[in-house]
Amino acid sequence: MLKSHSRKTLLSAAGASVTCLALLLLLAQRQRSATEGARREREVGLRSLQSLGEAGTEDGIQSEQAGGKRGFSAYFSKLTRNRREAEKPGGAAGATSSPPPAENISADDIFIAVKTTKKFHKSRLELLLDTWISRNVQQTYIFTDGEDEELKKKMGSHVINTNCSAAHSRQALSCKMAVEYDKFIESGNKWFCHVDDDNYVNMKTLVQLLSQYPHTQDMYIGKPSLDRPIEATERLGDNKMRPVNFWFATGGAGFCVSRGLALKMSPWASGGHFMNTAEKIRLPDDCTIGYIIESVLGVPLTRSNLFHSHLENLQQVSRSEVHKQITLSYGMFENKRNIINMKGAFSVEEDPSRFKSVHCLLNPDTPWCPPQVAY
Repeated sequence: MLKSHSRKTLLSAAGASVTCLALLLLLAQRQRSATEGARREREVGLRSLQSLGEAGTEDGIQSEQAGGKRGFSAYFSKLTRNRREAEKPGGAAGATSSPPPAENISADDIFIAVKTTKKFHKSRLELLLDTWISRNVQQTYIFTDGEDEELKKKMGSHVINTNCSAAHSRQALSCKMAVEYDKFIESGNKWFCHVDDDNYVNMKTLVQLLSQYPHTQDMYIGKPSLDRPIEATERLGDNKMRPVNFWFATGGAGFCVSRGLALKMSPWASGGHFMNTAEKIRLPDDCTIGYIIESVLGVPLTRSNLFHSHLENLQQVSRSEVHKQITLSYGMFENKRNIINMKGAFSVEEDPSRFKSVHCLLNPDTPWCPPQVAY
């Protein structure tokens, strides 16, 4: 009986040993499988990083020998380069800060009308001819009220004698604006921009601004001279009148109208209609433009602080911001000069308007600009 018990105990121990051995073998196999799987996943991950880094390395990564070291190095080098490119002014971050142009236009797409009078041909117009007009002759048209052979030699057919009165009256100003409008429509250009003979035009920034808007849309761009809409009385006929309120962009700072909108203005602006419309509200030319666009057609003024007239304090335009402006002006206020406050190539006595100094700042390659001037 004792022998039988010992044999059972021995068999039980042997069975337990076999079971433990089988469990150990199973666990070892699972461990090997897990280790092999991890190794394969690591290799796949390294290959993925390596393939990402191939485009950013000069010679490429051709083998797996580089393992994780070269793969990670190339990958993170590529990330660093991309971040640096995005931080550059011309990189992705810089590009998204300003919207892409809605339409690619050039200076040749713009019709610039300069309104003047014969008595200012010498004192005002010659300054413009020597500065900004000298670089934009093909885009600029002079609208005046008298013949000038010297001016025609310089500008040719771009000098238009409107045969309007030389007076600075509402009717005379509207007469010239009517001719400006008709000549623009004939030109086929995309944009109509009006300025006075005391404006400096920075064509580069003007092109940049107008390229943000399709010329086929209704666009009226400029700066009001008032802090509120102008109030006027519209004459309807039969002694009937009604009050009207609208914003207008002052002609003293300049304004621009898209061709799409200019064509819609035709019933109130083309031919002799502009003069009739001006008489309905008895206001000057720039006010009449605002009346047609805002009050009649219902198109709001798009304001831009880049246009400047002599009616504002021009000394508030800093020298560091001059290159960003579209128009500048000059004038007198309470017997004091109202001009851009900047050092330049010329003294105030030599250049009282500061237009020559502004021109040399923007166009230092101009032959008559002194070299190496500290502004």
